[in-house]
Amino acid sequence: MENTAKKNQAVEVSNQYWWKVVILFTIGWALMYADRTILNPVQNIIGEQFDLSNSQIGLINSIFFLTYAITQIPGGIIGDKFGRKMIISVGFILFGLTTGLTGLAGTFGIFMIWRALTGIGEGFYYGPQYALSTESIPTKNLTLGTAIINSGQALGISGGYLLSSKLVLAEGGHWSQPFYIMAIPTVIVGILFYVILHEKVIRPEDKGKDSSTKTNEPKQKVSLGSIFKNRNLLFIFIMCFCSLYGFFVVTTWLPQFLQVERGYAGTEVGFISSLVPWASIPGAIIFARLSDKLKKSKLFIFILVPLAAISIIAIANVQNRTALIIALICYGLFGKLALDPIMVAFVSKHAPKMALSTALSAYNFIGMCSSILAPYFTGWFADIVGSMEISFYISGALLIIGMIFILFTKEKPDKAAA
Repeated sequence: MENTAKKNQAVEVSNQYWWKVVILFTIGWALMYADRTILNPVQNIIGEQFDLSNSQIGLINSIFFLTYAITQIPGGIIGDKFGRKMIISVGFILFGLTTGLTGLAGTFGIFMIWRALTGIGEGFYYGPQYALSTESIPTKNLTLGTAIINSGQALGISGGYLLSSKLVLAEGGHWSQPFYIMAIPTVIVGILFYVILHEKVIRPEDKGKDSSTKTNEPKQKVSLGSIFKNRNLLFIFIMCFCSLYGFFVVTTWLPQFLQVERGYAGTEVGFISSLVPWASIPGAIIFARLSDKLKKSKLFIFILVPLAAISIIAIANVQNRTALIIALICYGLFGKLALDPIMVAFVSKHAPKMALSTALSAYNFIGMCSSILAPYFTGWFADIVGSMEISFYISGALLIIGMIFILFTKEKPDKAAA
C-alpha cells in the first residue's frame, strides 16, 4: 500500500521538465512512424517474395493498424488506472522486439503475426502519452508543445522512407535490414520512458492551487459511453477519421504510387515522399502557435481542411514534377500533421479531466479505424481499376465531410462536461 501511495504521489517539477517530456515523446513518435514507413518503399519487394497482390500488400498495413486501433481504448483505460508511463514503456519494448523479429519472418503468415503484435505494442502509446504531456506542458504552451511532439511523426516518416530507400532500393540490401536497425533504439527508448517520466506532476503554474481537495475528493467515474455521447468530442472524432484516411493513403502508398504510376526510382522515391513530413513541421508549429494565441481551434480547422483537400486531390492529378512537389509540400503544410495538435487541444478542452487518457485514446481509436481501411482499399482499387488515383479523390471528399461535422461543435466546453 505504501509503495502504491508513493507511485500516486505527485512530483513537483521545474519549468525545464516539460521540455524533457516534449523531447522524449518526440523521439517516441519518430521511432513509431519510422517503424511504419520502413515498410512502404519495399512493399513491392516483399510482395514479390511472398507472391502478393496489391490488396494483400495493403492488408499488411491494415492488420498492423487493426491491432493498433483495437489497443487504443484498453491502453488508455489501463494507463488511467495502473500507470501511464508503465504502459507506454511496456508497449515500446514489445514493439521494438517484434520489429526486429519481423525481419526474420520466413513466411507471409509469420510476417503478419509480428506486424500484428507490433501494432499492439504501439497501441499503448497515444492516449497515455498525450495525457502525460498535457499535464506536464504549461497551459500557455500546450498546442505548441503538442505540435513539437507531433513533429516526431514527420521526422519518423521521412527517416523511415529514406532508410529503406537507401539501404534496399539504392544499395540493393535485403528488405529486412531496416527492421533490424529500428529494433535496438526502440527498446532503449522504451526503458528511458520508465526512468525519466513522472506519473503525476505539479507544474510551477499549479503550485498556488489548492491540491488537497483534489486528492481527498472521491474520483468521479466517467464512462466510455459518456465520452461518445459528448457531441463535441464525437464530431472531432469523426474529423480525425476523415483526416487520417487521406494521411494513410499518402504515407502507405505514395512511394509505390511514385514508382508505378509516376516512374520515379531509387532514393528519389524516398526524397519526394519525405516532402510531406518535412513541410508539416513548420506548418504544425506555426498554426499551433497561432491557435494558442487566438484560442480559435475551429477557425484553424476551417482554414486548414479545405487547403488539405485541394492538395491531396492535386497529388493525383498533376504529372509535372514541380507541380507534384508543390502539391506534396502543401499537403504537408495544411494536412493531418498540421491539424492534429489543434484537434488534440480541442479534445483536451472538452474531455472530462479524470478520463483524459481514455478520451484521447477514443479519439485516436476512431481516427485509426481509417488506417485499417485506407491501405487495403487503396490496394484493392489499384487491382480493380489499375490506378491508386481514386483513393486520393476519396480522401479529399472525406476531409470536406469531416469539416461539415465541425460546424456543429462548440469552441468552448460546457461547464458540466469540463
